[in-house]
Amino acid sequence: MRKTNKNLREIFANGGMAKVMAAHDPLSAILVEEAGFDGIWASGFEYSAAMGLADVSLVSMAEHLNNMRNMAHRTSLPIIADVDTGYGNAINVIFTVEQYEAAGASAVVIEDKMFPKVTSLVEGGRQDLVSIAEFQGKIEAAIHARKDPDFLIIARTEALIAGRGEVEALERAQAYEAAGADLILIHSKQKTPDEIESFVSNWRGAIPIVIVPTAYPQMTEARAKSLKKIGILIYGNHAVRAAVTGMQNVLAQIIRDGGIQNANETIVPVSEIFRLQNMDRVKKNEKRFLR
Repeated sequence: MRKTNKNLREIFANGGMAKVMAAHDPLSAILVEEAGFDGIWASGFEYSAAMGLADVSLVSMAEHLNNMRNMAHRTSLPIIADVDTGYGNAINVIFTVEQYEAAGASAVVIEDKMFPKVTSLVEGGRQDLVSIAEFQGKIEAAIHARKDPDFLIIARTEALIAGRGEVEALERAQAYEAAGADLILIHSKQKTPDEIESFVSNWRGAIPIVIVPTAYPQMTEARAKSLKKIGILIYGNHAVRAAVTGMQNVLAQIIRDGGIQNANETIVPVSEIFRLQNMDRVKKNEKRFLR
């Protein structure tokens, strides 16, 4: 597994909570690292959005994989890869895990929806789940496929998203732990943290919980830590939303002002882009090697 400057397993094994931010390309991954997060969430939602596509399994595994590989080349943070349903059945999961581990991921998150999936937070979206037994087979296949035992297999249950309730969510989580998952990701689209806090308080498993508080932003890091069972907190889509906000504002200003004379003062200078591109290193190498 690719060597990183942080180890997610060490963070939560020692009682900490890893803070992970979504990214959708190498540039956003670099910014996540510079901001001080513990890891990168290679988000399927963000990458689909960056391609202008709905997050409904339209983007292929090869495209997601190549994007994640490019992130790994430009950062030293551990990357948690969002692989949706594993791109098929348990046999597809074996190939997926092999490929993502080889490409530099530190973990994969596999969810218990049917393929093709529909993104979780869309209003009225189809949220069909596979059986518990079928998903246990996927988890067991993922564990069989990984080469490094520190490569994390995170089982994501969408029972709350699908309206199945806490009892089934806990049942699924317990079954996925029994199948060998390293962590359980529980997702909710409720606007307050109550549903998640209830699940966590009733969780009796030995493995940590992962949460993604996109829909319930009142779940601060301090509040999550107070639950004492959260191993990883993922900010699921804020990078691409911030990028859209910034571009919409600046583009509208240019149209409004009839030029870039004002917008130019509110955006980073070209020199900052050169820095992120490592142009200084390119120039040094040109002086050293070009004949």
